[in-house]
Amino acid sequence: MADIALRFFKDMLVVSSPVQEALRRQGVVDARDQALALLLEPETIEDIYRLETVAGPQVLITPVTDFAPGRLTAIGMEGKGAELARAAVAVPRSFKPQHLLVEIAPCGLPLDPSSKASLVENRDQYARAAALFDGEEFDGFFLNGFTTVDDLKCALMGLRKASDAPVFASVDVTADGMLASGRGTLAEAVVVMADLGAAVAGFSTLAAPAVAARLAAEARETLASLGADLCLTATLQVAERDPKQQGPTTENPYYAPDTMMAAAVDLRAAGVQFLRAAGDATPAYTGVLAAATAGLDVVVEG
Repeated sequence: MADIALRFFKDMLVVSSPVQEALRRQGVVDARDQALALLLEPETIEDIYRLETVAGPQVLITPVTDFAPGRLTAIGMEGKGAELARAAVAVPRSFKPQHLLVEIAPCGLPLDPSSKASLVENRDQYARAAALFDGEEFDGFFLNGFTTVDDLKCALMGLRKASDAPVFASVDVTADGMLASGRGTLAEAVVVMADLGAAVAGFSTLAAPAVAARLAAEARETLASLGADLCLTATLQVAERDPKQQGPTTENPYYAPDTMMAAAVDLRAAGVQFLRAAGDATPAYTGVLAAATAGLDVVVEG
């Protein structure tokens, strides 16, 4: 696979939708069952990647995200981390993607920012997760689903302790730019991403295209104020789809794949390079993003 860093600030790139959501639509809801499917029934995962790959994303994401020791214990996979990591990389790699990112979710441990011991334990959760991928072939890590600045700090410090691979970092935000937990803002998270060595900064949101573009512009302005040279990534969350829905709503602005067209245009204009549809998104959503950005370069200020 090519080094994804060589494409930073160049062409627009689309990231595959989460495999976990596709598994949920098939009735495989529990995180433990999803991990077991990867280990024992990889053909189920392969079928999902096969459909997603046809849609045209340049970047695939690993199919499970629970690699921190705390998460492995929570899903009954303690002692299986190395095996799970190998399988998580091997299955998407079999489709020969242009790029592959390893997604790591929040470790889920309680975190007391005033306690050094708590901070160190949380940081080491991510370092140990990253260490599982020593010797594997992938382009970078994707820290995704973070809702607090403190947890994000620990994750970034942990990855930097264990690996020099590029790090994509994303936080869940509401339309007003607040983190989903209500504890912090997108701007504060972006500052942490820049300070602690992320290569790509981003967010995930349910907000409508124009609002998502505004969030991206704010992130870009924050980076510019810091003199930081980070790419941007944006994930658009598709709420549960209703066949009867005939137009966008606040609860689900991305009710149909075609809504990704306008979103891609707006987000590219705001400086975003990496685009992803998540939540209840199907391969059709990925396909629209890929079609909307095919052959386009990133909009870079200058």
